[in-house]
Amino acid sequence: MKSNLIAVLIVVALAATVGMANWRERHRQAPRRDVAADARHAEELLRQARLTASPRFAVEAEGLLTRALAEDPASPQTYEARRALASVYLSRHRFRDAIAIGEQSRTERPLDPINYGIIGDGHLELGDYQEAFDAFDRMMQLRPSAAAYARVAYARELQGDLAAAVTSMTLAAEATAPDDREGLAWARAQLGELYLQMGSRRDAKREFTAASHAFPGHPFAVMGYAKTIAAEGNLAGGIDALTELAARAPTPDVYARLGEWLERMGRRDEAERQYALAESAWRMDAPEPKNLARFLADRGRKVDEAVAIAERAAEERHDIFTDDALAWTYYKAGRIDEAKRAIARALRTGTKDREILGHAEAICGRG
Repeated sequence: MKSNLIAVLIVVALAATVGMANWRERHRQAPRRDVAADARHAEELLRQARLTASPRFAVEAEGLLTRALAEDPASPQTYEARRALASVYLSRHRFRDAIAIGEQSRTERPLDPINYGIIGDGHLELGDYQEAFDAFDRMMQLRPSAAAYARVAYARELQGDLAAAVTSMTLAAEATAPDDREGLAWARAQLGELYLQMGSRRDAKREFTAASHAFPGHPFAVMGYAKTIAAEGNLAGGIDALTELAARAPTPDVYARLGEWLERMGRRDEAERQYALAESAWRMDAPEPKNLARFLADRGRKVDEAVAIAERAAEERHDIFTDDALAWTYYKAGRIDEAKRAIARALRTGTKDREILGHAEAICGRG
């Protein structure tokens, strides 16, 4: 799996760059702004953001759509541009802004299922689970699709029903258009993650391999495959795969896991370098307060700051992962009663997430 990944991704990236350059030239020469084309291009930019882990693509997409809507507000195509902007807001963690656009678009076109997906995604990230699940149910009622099945799968996962999540995500993969190879790779990688949670490494490896066949070098496939072989005892192979991934699609998660595995191999200096990269990225390149707080708590570093970060995050978001981060920082700070209350909130959906359950066991075993 390791061979040819970089070469393939370079080809993909070059093709995308050439395509974007051609789009920009056509756009410059067009006599009138094509807002629908702007919306389609923004969607491609978001796909590139997912593949490269670079925030600049989402920033470019937001600027493109904001200008399009400002320059041609009377265009009949602004509906598609607004809807695309909502997706950009989701990717940039502006969840309430995304919900507001989704609700505006739903008022305009109440039978468009995509609006319910946007609304549900925003509520999900904020921890408003009932609102999210209701929106996903409505999306499914209007038109079952790969996007709808994937959202139902995640809802089932959050509720701890991993078998039902696998069934829904399998339907999502089967409903993905054959020419959407990145979308198929994403769905197969999600299946692999579900199987990993269930302890079925053989099935997980099969799905991650299928994801890589659909889209060679897909970051989620590489990460998942690396986690699987590391769980089987091949830490060196996992480190090799993630080192390669970090060179072309770096994320804080990749750095942090590399650090963890290097530390387990006794390579402490290298591990510390990866931990420093992870912390810096979570602070600057890919801000995600709950992940930074949990990372600092895991390492036993800057625990007071980790608590403050988690508390600020919990003022804005009430999802189970933010509650878990808050609980874990409280636990590391010795604030056990507060940790117990926070972890109880993190368990409220019935999740089977192994990290949350591990934290719950540690916290509830104290005092």
